[in-house]
Amino acid sequence: MNLKQSIEEIVKQPDYEPMSVSDFQDALGLSSADSFRELIKVLVELEQVGLVERTKTDRYQRKASNKNLSSKLIRGTLSQNKKGFAFLRPENEEFEDIFIPPTKINRALDGDTVIVELQKSRGEHRGKVEGEVKSIEKHSVTQVVGTYSEAKHFGFVIPDDKRIMQDIFIPKGQSLGAVDGHKVLVQITKYADGTDNPEGHVSAILGHKNDPGVDILSIIYQHGIEIEFPDEVLKEAESVPEEIKPEEIKGRRDLRNDLTITIDGADAKDLDDAISVKRLDNGHTELTVSIADVSYYVKEGSALDKEAYDRATSVYLVDRVIPMIPHRLSNGICSLNPEVDRLTLSCRMEVNERGEVVNHDIFDSVIHSNYRMTYDAVNQIITEKNTEVRQQYSEIVPMLDLAQDLSNRLVRMRKRRGEINFDINEAKVLVNQEGLPTDVILRERGEGERLIESFMLAANETVAEHFNKLEVPFIYRVHEQPKSDRLRQFFDFITNFGIMVKGTGEDIHPSTLQSIQEEVEGRSEQMVISTMMLRSMQQAHYDDTNLGHFGLSAEYYTHFTSPIRRYPDLTVHRLIRKYLVDHSMNHKEMHQWEETLPELAEHTSQRERRAIEAERDTDELKKAEYMIQHIGDEFEGIVSSVANFGMFIELPNTIEGMVHISNMTDDYYQFDERQMALIGERHAKVFRIGDEVTVKVTHVDVDERMIDFQIVGMPLPKKDKSQRPARGKTIQAKTRGKSLDKSKDNHQKNKKKKRKQRKGKNQRQRDKQSSTKHKPFYKDKHIKKKARRKKK
Repeated sequence: MNLKQSIEEIVKQPDYEPMSVSDFQDALGLSSADSFRELIKVLVELEQVGLVERTKTDRYQRKASNKNLSSKLIRGTLSQNKKGFAFLRPENEEFEDIFIPPTKINRALDGDTVIVELQKSRGEHRGKVEGEVKSIEKHSVTQVVGTYSEAKHFGFVIPDDKRIMQDIFIPKGQSLGAVDGHKVLVQITKYADGTDNPEGHVSAILGHKNDPGVDILSIIYQHGIEIEFPDEVLKEAESVPEEIKPEEIKGRRDLRNDLTITIDGADAKDLDDAISVKRLDNGHTELTVSIADVSYYVKEGSALDKEAYDRATSVYLVDRVIPMIPHRLSNGICSLNPEVDRLTLSCRMEVNERGEVVNHDIFDSVIHSNYRMTYDAVNQIITEKNTEVRQQYSEIVPMLDLAQDLSNRLVRMRKRRGEINFDINEAKVLVNQEGLPTDVILRERGEGERLIESFMLAANETVAEHFNKLEVPFIYRVHEQPKSDRLRQFFDFITNFGIMVKGTGEDIHPSTLQSIQEEVEGRSEQMVISTMMLRSMQQAHYDDTNLGHFGLSAEYYTHFTSPIRRYPDLTVHRLIRKYLVDHSMNHKEMHQWEETLPELAEHTSQRERRAIEAERDTDELKKAEYMIQHIGDEFEGIVSSVANFGMFIELPNTIEGMVHISNMTDDYYQFDERQMALIGERHAKVFRIGDEVTVKVTHVDVDERMIDFQIVGMPLPKKDKSQRPARGKTIQAKTRGKSLDKSKDNHQKNKKKKRKQRKGKNQRQRDKQSSTKHKPFYKDKHIKKKARRKKK
């Protein structure tokens, strides 16, 4: 019986309980490194075929579907969509997500822990399972960022987060002096009950919504990102010396006489990596990557460390950087500035002609950077061969030429093993001092950028492989193989272009996808196929188990090169020091790391996603603001996405807008999911991802970050508001069943008006769209009594 059959036999036992990797090792008597790697490989295979699935605690349990649910009540976390519907993420991970329609969310908020009753859907989705929230066990949302609106005796806040479908009621005296249009932070004091809305008090006024910088500030607070460091953290940072003491160098490998440079963007201030490249006597190349030794200054368990862990990453927004550690450290003693000594951890690699690392060493060191180079200057030296610039930096030109040759070898090596290269355009939004966007440009990526990327990848892989072979607790950067169903959909899609892939997609090698990229290179469908391939990928994350990196086609990978801005890198540095420098790791401490690394990996992955979302939100906000000044202008673009409601068009600078299907007036278009295309019924005209179109900007909604396009040449629909004439005289239509008592009618109108006022504009608009009967909420006793007196 082979290993796979043995595991299947264990999992299929009636009394099987979820087991960790170490549980399987003990049960099967596996102890060697080779058997451990084979075990991981088999478990991944069984996960892909659907026999098991990994839980959040890294245990493998039998996979089951919602068809096997024995109970109608399920506990889980609510994940709400801004369109109104939601999904339940069941607490029991063997169950699939459960769809919840807008009418059955019952006042729960995004992130709440809820009890949901399973029901059979009616209407359009008849027969399918859906859920209804029956109770809320724990509230996740405790504060909300939104726009304050003032009524006579109270106020309300319209949340910026569109997933929160309820306005927040602010009682009199709880507004902190906010006025109409203020962006505020609200602490929720009472959650929605029955027909009432949530209640809260304003804890901070961020400024008026039209004030410069308030829009970005609102996004920062909305994502719960801390800007200021606590006093205790700043005090610790101030106590760190600005220069290295002679005794701190003792015991470190001295690299100060090696020609060493940093290469970064012109505006970078936190320089955390430096390189040195030499030709060896045997014809190989020696690459030394030295990284700022942040772990030396940020001591484990200190206030600095706790704050860095909580933040987990620096956040790079359009107009500011929110650092993981205070600027005094990141831009000072931890920054590898030129002409000063700095403490570092170094990874030295010997690379052969095939780009393979044949020898390596990892150690603590001290360096003295000779030059602070920019990407632009390096590109002028190695790509443009600019005579003047090469003469200016004549001392390092030979090293840069050798570095370029080494970089090319590393690129060819990664390509041979199957690396998937997604060459995706990235944009940079330029803003003025008031925070208003002035331009949106593509980030340039030349030989200098690719050179540093190759060297950092090599160092990250080398460190990961070293620790994996030590078989000790460690943190990895993993990118798992795409889900087989997503790959099958992708393989089915590319058959439209005459590309056939044999196999089920359950155990695919990255080189297969690389071959597809090479097959379509230069063809008109290259963009559409690359985009759909990217969408089939899983998201990279941190894990204490080495699962490899699918996109890089790397067996081992971690993050070692950016401890100034990523906490996992700082953790890797601590483990390097404990295992390789101080040799201080004992069995007790090793067990502690085994216990803490899974949680650390989950936390830092979540914080990374939060930072990405905040960065995306600020980019989309400023792109929408930028396009306001271009309403009526025409642009060339390509179809970037297609759906049943229309298609998204991406401009050359990555700005994306939507052409709604109702504005595609030259035909009646149907969405073909298999081809990912809109196809005209009468003329068979086809729009699919990658097609070039000319569009006009017709409308921009900055609050929703939405840009509307119209295809040039297609007339606007007749009912389009932009074509409607100005409103003329209003004629009152005759009605039946109305009271002839005008005083009674006026009284009813006044009551309705007051109810509308108390709900708030945002809530009224949502009620119009909803089929549920939403009763007004009365909290102001004065108004309620007044209404009763009037009725009498």
